[in-house]
Amino acid sequence: MAASKFLAVDFGASSGRAIIGKITPQRIILEEIHRFNNQPVNLLGSLYWDFPYLFNELKKGISQAVKNGHDEIQGIGIDSWGVDFGLLTRDNQLLGNPFAYRDARTDGMMEKAFLQMPANEIYALTGIQFLQLNSIFQLFSMVDSKNCLLDLADSLLFMPDLFNFFLTGEKTSEYTIASTSQLLNANTREWEPQIFDRLKLPLNLFQPIIEPATFIGKLLPAVTEELNIAPLDVIAAASHDTASAVIAVPVQTSADWAYLSSGTWSLLGMEIEQPIITPESLRHNFTNEGGVDNSIRFLRNTMGLWLLQRCMAQWSESGEAIDYSQLADLVSSAQPFQSLINPDDITFLNPPDMAAAIQEFCRQHKQPIPTTKGEIIRCILESLALKYRYICDLMNDLRPAPLKRLHIVGGGSQNELLNQFTANATGLEVIAGPSEATALGNIIVQAIATRELSSIKEGRELIAQSFQLNHFQQTERDCWEQAYQRAKPLFFT
Repeated sequence: MAASKFLAVDFGASSGRAIIGKITPQRIILEEIHRFNNQPVNLLGSLYWDFPYLFNELKKGISQAVKNGHDEIQGIGIDSWGVDFGLLTRDNQLLGNPFAYRDARTDGMMEKAFLQMPANEIYALTGIQFLQLNSIFQLFSMVDSKNCLLDLADSLLFMPDLFNFFLTGEKTSEYTIASTSQLLNANTREWEPQIFDRLKLPLNLFQPIIEPATFIGKLLPAVTEELNIAPLDVIAAASHDTASAVIAVPVQTSADWAYLSSGTWSLLGMEIEQPIITPESLRHNFTNEGGVDNSIRFLRNTMGLWLLQRCMAQWSESGEAIDYSQLADLVSSAQPFQSLINPDDITFLNPPDMAAAIQEFCRQHKQPIPTTKGEIIRCILESLALKYRYICDLMNDLRPAPLKRLHIVGGGSQNELLNQFTANATGLEVIAGPSEATALGNIIVQAIATRELSSIKEGRELIAQSFQLNHFQQTERDCWEQAYQRAKPLFFT
């Protein structure tokens, strides 16, 4: 196999990056080409993504890759966070900027929707975890409020599909990102008409489903002329960022492992062949999202480093900035297990003051109130690790044999303190890395599309020999077990 190059553009909910992946017979080499910030914009109380800005950053990434000498790129693949979407008119004009999933328009929408179609009936068809930010409730809120944009819309595209459309002119809906919407049937892998009918949602706006590793089209002449580059192929990656991250889990054996895609969100789950849709999986709010090669990502979507990110941003704004290198020292100054929270409490979705929200949660649950930065950070990291234990226990109840290993991938895999806490809380061997899992998974799928790689298995083997992995073992077992028993009542769903 000759060396080949692919461009992965990963849009995260707080930042984005364009990364070149060079695949050789021995290893994968990554080169970061372009990095940019991404923050929702508040306009009159509503939160939007700045799509023109993001698309411009995407073009900068493509242009810079070519300027850096990578004009022989074999493909461009795009992935992003899930659930959000844009609307287009009949003549392909973008109807405003896409709403951001933390926007308050979905407040109360789950309960309203359940009056028209009960939760158990929706789950039986989709197998998707209930979160108020899901596409189904975003769209339902627009129908419920008689949003005028729906009268003008001719098509709906999820975020990666929207970027792909403005690059190629082709409207498609890639399977893994479509599965996050809670509008896709988990077994037929097609849009579920019963849900659209019962909730009066506009099925006519939705596009045909395509699989990952599908060639979408070449860059439009308008794009190539603007960037002064040759036409390049745009390939459907596993467009949901978690789907791409799971592809990059460097596993060599099957059955005894789980993954944690750690970043703004924590996505903890297993790779399985068929959806698990049972009263127990519904009760514990597990989701069955689409993966590559007919796989299912059976997981829980739980709040991740968002809590820490928001606190650090607030401290920075008030002139008390800290950086990640200070975390260990700050945490060591605080008493272990003094205060614990449920990271998924609705009050943490988008509070104006995250530290104050954490303090208020502790006050309401009659716990000591964390006041110093070290106490707040320790509270967050310990609570996350204990929530991971809770989810692992729930998954073990659905498995024939218990989990033995937890692979942590993504940016959060670099947080050694949280990795050790997670090993302590779960009792599992924790294997951390690679940190750029999403880009790697994106690149692997493109390489499969062009037949540079034969399978996900081959890609994972290449990743395992290309990147350093860090191992963490359980310590301090008894005190973590006691803390877990304290925290467990907070986590019940």
